[in-house]
Amino acid sequence: MLNKLMALAFTCLLAINCLAQTMLSIKVTDEQNKPLAFATVSLDEKSQKTNKDGIAVFQDLSNKAYALKVSYLGFEQIIGSVNPQNSNSLHLTMKPTAYQTEEIYISATRAKDNAATTFKNIGKEEIRRKNLGQDIPYLLDQTPGVVIGSDAGAGIGYTNMTIRGSDNERINVTLNGIPLNNSESMGSFFVNLPDFASSTQSIQVQRGIGTSTNGAGAFGASLNIQTDGLETTPYAELNNSFGSFNSWKNTLKLGSGLINGKYAFNARLSRISSDGYVERASSNLKSFYVDGGIYTDRHTLKATVFSGKEKTYQAWYGLPEPLFTGNKDRMDDYIAAMEIYDPIEIARIKAADERYNIYTYDNQTDNYVQTHSHLQYSFRMNDKTSLNAGLHYTRGAGYYEEYRIDDKFESYGLPAVNINGEIKKKSDIIRQRWLDNHFYGFTYALQHKWNENINLTLGGAYNQYIGGHFGEVLWSKFNAGIQPYHRYYYNEAHKNDFNIYAKADIKQDDWIFNIDLQYRNIFYKAEGDDNKIKNLNFRDNLNFFNPKAGITYLLNENANIYASYAYASKEPVRKDYVENPLNMFPKPEKMQNVEAGYRHRASDFNLGVNVYAMLYKDQLIPTGRINDVGEAIRQNVDESYRIGVELDAGWNITEQFNWSATAALSQNKIKNFTEILSVYDNNTNWGYVGEKEIFYKGTNIAKSPSAVLSNNFTYKPTESLSFSLLSKYISRIYLDNSSALERSIKASFVNNIQGTYTFSAFGIKRIDLNATVFNILNAKYTTTGYTWGQYFQDTNSRDYYNFYYPQAGTNFMIGLGLSI
Repeated sequence: MLNKLMALAFTCLLAINCLAQTMLSIKVTDEQNKPLAFATVSLDEKSQKTNKDGIAVFQDLSNKAYALKVSYLGFEQIIGSVNPQNSNSLHLTMKPTAYQTEEIYISATRAKDNAATTFKNIGKEEIRRKNLGQDIPYLLDQTPGVVIGSDAGAGIGYTNMTIRGSDNERINVTLNGIPLNNSESMGSFFVNLPDFASSTQSIQVQRGIGTSTNGAGAFGASLNIQTDGLETTPYAELNNSFGSFNSWKNTLKLGSGLINGKYAFNARLSRISSDGYVERASSNLKSFYVDGGIYTDRHTLKATVFSGKEKTYQAWYGLPEPLFTGNKDRMDDYIAAMEIYDPIEIARIKAADERYNIYTYDNQTDNYVQTHSHLQYSFRMNDKTSLNAGLHYTRGAGYYEEYRIDDKFESYGLPAVNINGEIKKKSDIIRQRWLDNHFYGFTYALQHKWNENINLTLGGAYNQYIGGHFGEVLWSKFNAGIQPYHRYYYNEAHKNDFNIYAKADIKQDDWIFNIDLQYRNIFYKAEGDDNKIKNLNFRDNLNFFNPKAGITYLLNENANIYASYAYASKEPVRKDYVENPLNMFPKPEKMQNVEAGYRHRASDFNLGVNVYAMLYKDQLIPTGRINDVGEAIRQNVDESYRIGVELDAGWNITEQFNWSATAALSQNKIKNFTEILSVYDNNTNWGYVGEKEIFYKGTNIAKSPSAVLSNNFTYKPTESLSFSLLSKYISRIYLDNSSALERSIKASFVNNIQGTYTFSAFGIKRIDLNATVFNILNAKYTTTGYTWGQYFQDTNSRDYYNFYYPQAGTNFMIGLGLSI
């Protein structure tokens, strides 16, 4: 009887305890009752972010008082206590702080929520989950139309990215509104900013022409990167990653929080290293980031200095096709075409696999240091008007060193030498090719809220670039009287870039109208000798008017439809002037961009569908060949287009299961294209007999896949633990503009698995564990390559050679992050 009573008592206590476990829903809004998404809500040690409706839900709470804290950038913290037993829902209203934050620096160039622009935002939490040391393009892999890859094969070192088939020469990148793209190459080399993701608050990817911004014209997309926002309390973070190919990332971050209510400082020190998937394709990357600011109710003054130092072993030449496919029937042809004559090297390449690297010289490396200094000021004149302005200076200097076999002395301005009575006109050479540049200027944006329905922006920038290109001979196999660091060429380039833009956002009932007008002037000149061309002197003065207009109709508070038209022009890059295959002065590109779409956003489901047409005049398209530093050689084509449809969707099926997917389906065509091939005849004494023209109608643009699909299944057994399966499909990629299957990359399908766990313990506020296994099915794949060849008149046949940049098979990265 006593045992039965004790069992009954135990059952009652258990039932009472279960009843005491309850849930609490907390909704966070601003003073206009607008939900604040991604606000941080904490109950004791439990912490989570609000969803898009500003709601955070806590499960399995006890009957007790919890310490409550709510934080959101730009708003005053809410601190108090709450007992979920008293109420299972809570509505909190946050008040704006008096502090001006970094968001004002980017607001002039970012697309607003309901803008008639096709865009995607990547927030701090998503960046934190993915940041294991790989380059920033790898954080954007699940964005519609994005294709990524790297020379070394594992995402550390030199990386490449295309969006809608457009490479980084057409992707405008700004850091807090300040341009990053190199003025001459127009590319953004994130290898020079190692681990910048650790100092990044958010990234907005605008596809197409996008809104007017500073720096290089956007022809494929824009990346608008915002650095870490103001932290009002002190913090310290230590993040470490380790993975395959001896890959390491070590990051230390510190912040002072607000001192005396107005001063704040932040610092970061990072190191990333990897042996690379490809042989000897190693990377040794170091960087630092420091900022200090004064924050008041109307003024913000912030100084930022960040720098990166990279040393990467070259893997620019790629992999011969027979080593990638395993079919070595043509291996001897490739060896001859690659001009490999050494028996030891011939034996090495014949025994090699897909990790082969042609370079073997110990110091065949790229070395570069780039330091950025920004000074930004914002002034909130009143509730309607604000001004922000920035000064910037970037100093870059570096070289790549290479071993050259049997080069002519005359190419280096050196005389032939007499060795024991034998005249030597050629020699093995070690040389360095340098780039020494300065980039500086200012940006500004004045924003005025005319009334509740009209917002106006006037902005612009003026930038100057000075770049020295020169080469030095360090060593010669045969002594040619070379003085130390013999300089054999020098070329100096100057570029001025001025732009001014005006924007108006007008709301009328359920309609929003966007007008955006930009004028841009470019003056670019180069003087002196280049590596291959003596007296390389050119100048170009270009004026562009880039208008944009859009309209959005708000169907309801969660959905809208939009349409826009934009026109833009963009200047050629340095290599287009130096290595134009048509031997013509390159023309600027022009494009008309039409976008239309539907967006739906809710707490459990979001959907974005858009169609686009990018209609080009004089587009500079890749020919399939590359130059001696791995850059695609391009030429103008009269008329071409990219037309497609894109999908970006996410669905919270249950509290534990989430599904998101993207799709980009497109046609990328040149209307009429004439390919020019060198013609040889083995029956003639000289071999070369001229050129052959081959005409194509409606042919595919090189390096532009017609389908890019991604998929992400995430399972969250608890709020702090998640597992994700991430998949990516890329259709066939043509290496040149002939649409020939034999000169293309086959479709690829790659899957990754990621697990993350976030918790608190041992007095540490936040512990992040992250493990990712890449390419779990060990697919053999690549996302880029090149091809070259010639035509033989005597056999009436075309000869070609394909080269690929292989990506790693199954590999892993694990990370541990500590925040206090």
